[in-house]
Amino acid sequence: MSRQQLYVIITAVVTLLCLFFFGRTKPNIAKNPSTEATRPSATPPAKSFEAMLDVSKKRLSPAQLQWVETAEKRIQVTDNQQEKVEAYRRLGQYWMDSAGTFVPYVKYLSEAAKLENSEKNLTFAAHLMLAELLTVEEPGLQTWLAIEARQLFEKAKALNPSNDSTLIGLGSCYFFGAGGSEPPMKGIMLVREVAEKNPSNVFAQYMLGVGAMVSGQKAKAIERFTNVLNLQPENLEIRLRLADVCEQNGNPALAKTHYKAFLETVKKMEAKGRFQPNPEMIREIEAHIETLK
Repeated sequence: MSRQQLYVIITAVVTLLCLFFFGRTKPNIAKNPSTEATRPSATPPAKSFEAMLDVSKKRLSPAQLQWVETAEKRIQVTDNQQEKVEAYRRLGQYWMDSAGTFVPYVKYLSEAAKLENSEKNLTFAAHLMLAELLTVEEPGLQTWLAIEARQLFEKAKALNPSNDSTLIGLGSCYFFGAGGSEPPMKGIMLVREVAEKNPSNVFAQYMLGVGAMVSGQKAKAIERFTNVLNLQPENLEIRLRLADVCEQNGNPALAKTHYKAFLETVKKMEAKGRFQPNPEMIREIEAHIETLK
């Protein structure tokens, strides 16, 4: 099994878990960049939303395109804020339900949240963007998602400065270039502050692990992901991430242990009706275990 195949499997596990527990419906077929050993020193420029929207529109049927353009015009002509909020929501939901396209969906969802200035809706859209950027491989798209999410988290933080989840999310955006010329360490300090205050905060430990992987600090990533696993022994994604980073860090024996533990956990969860594994995914991991000495 190649490392790229492993990234696809990790993404597949995350998607299956989201489908099972949260009913997520959007397709997600990219490798996971947060497990790359290194990132470019310079932040890639963010993609243009207008350019991404134009590409997405070209994939619509004539009837879908007409609906979208009519909805866009409705937003432009109305001066009523509540009507505009509802129009943004309808347009975003149409992109998700009828076209299965995430970027316009989350962009319009975020525009509605900004107009409402609701902490709940701002953080909902921001966390959707953060989750997405952890599963896409295109640097420019990652940067766009990070910048957009940062704006939402900052607005939510202004409403509630003590929300730990918001602080973690905001800090995590810096890992992927949301700060521009500002160093990722600014984000790490935000997340670390929450983790030190509450070591059992899984989200903080997880994102510190992701940040360590992004910066190539494999030993730190192992430490953080192990913390998550101690708190959530059945976390399948973390099992795979730990196996991968241990393998990258020159410890195939420990990697093998985590791969085997992943398979054992899958069997237990499947027996309880809590997870439905992909047989091909299981075969790939079993084959890869045999290559580890």
